[in-house]
Amino acid sequence: MKVFGEEERIMLAQVNKLREYYLLSIDSAQSSDELQLLKVSSLGKKGEVTALLKTLGSMLPDERKAFGECVNLLKNELEEKFEARAKQLKDKQNSLVEQRDAIDATFPASGRRAGAFHPVVETLHEIVEIMVGVGFSVALGPEIEEDFYNFEALNIPKSHPARDMQDTFYFPATEFHPEERLLRTHTSPVQVRSMLKYGAPIRVVCPGKVYRRDNDPTHSPMFNQLEGLLVDEDVAFADMKGCLQVLMNDFFGKSLRNRYRASYFPFTEPSMEMDVECFECSGSNPECRICKGSGWLEVCGMGMVHPFVLESGGIDPAKYNGFAWGMGLDRMAMLKYGISDLRLMFDGSLQNADLMKGEH
Repeated sequence: MKVFGEEERIMLAQVNKLREYYLLSIDSAQSSDELQLLKVSSLGKKGEVTALLKTLGSMLPDERKAFGECVNLLKNELEEKFEARAKQLKDKQNSLVEQRDAIDATFPASGRRAGAFHPVVETLHEIVEIMVGVGFSVALGPEIEEDFYNFEALNIPKSHPARDMQDTFYFPATEFHPEERLLRTHTSPVQVRSMLKYGAPIRVVCPGKVYRRDNDPTHSPMFNQLEGLLVDEDVAFADMKGCLQVLMNDFFGKSLRNRYRASYFPFTEPSMEMDVECFECSGSNPECRICKGSGWLEVCGMGMVHPFVLESGGIDPAKYNGFAWGMGLDRMAMLKYGISDLRLMFDGSLQNADLMKGEH
């Protein structure tokens, strides 16, 4: 067994000291950069372990062999330790990245601005809530409608001039639909369908999109409408007035005076137009942005259901009567929120959305 002299024992002690230091430092390294610095300081060209290897040339052959084995064992041990620790740090980093990028579908969303309902949708919700509160149900129907439900059943035959006022978009007859169809011009067809399905008595409101060939600041080829129908025994015109008075007062948030003007609709008899007192100025401001100084707002058409319409809906007009009304939800939204141009609500421009918000 080789016995080292004093100088060699000092050098072996140095090897052990370096081993303890670097093994502990490698285990404590928290980043790849920190680990790389340790590797350079130990195994690099000017590293401490490399410096020990360079001293072998000045030793005697027996001493060089024994000491060289110790230093090479240290070098190999450190290389393996560096490689293992580098893999640990990489795996840890990858895990952190995966956790950061992972999407937890059950976790509440954050950092997103809360949205809001479109003014027309908000108006729809408000009116439906009011009408449900006084006993009405909601009925829906198809937007692509048959001529019978859209016109014929509503006392509007093919020769009737009212069809010119509701010019719409038609679909040609096909193998599957032998008769011509059209985009509905009002939600009144849903009233006919509801009468045929449920009979009388009945209370329904019928909201939805309707279509006509119009396009100007107050008209759109597509707009939203809500109609109501009540059929029962001994229904009076006063019942209709009271129902709509409740609706308007609740919708505009205050008690409003109202007036009725004679009008004409093929599906009601008699027929009226309803105006309510301007909720903004009550007629006191000649420059009012809502009523333009008139003091009145036109809000809906209304009337007692024509006996022909009741018969078309399968209801005996000798036993039952009722009333119906219709209003444009877009117009109601424009009145309530002070929107001047109907087209602003449908063009999808964020700039126009801000404009609408600023106006009301």
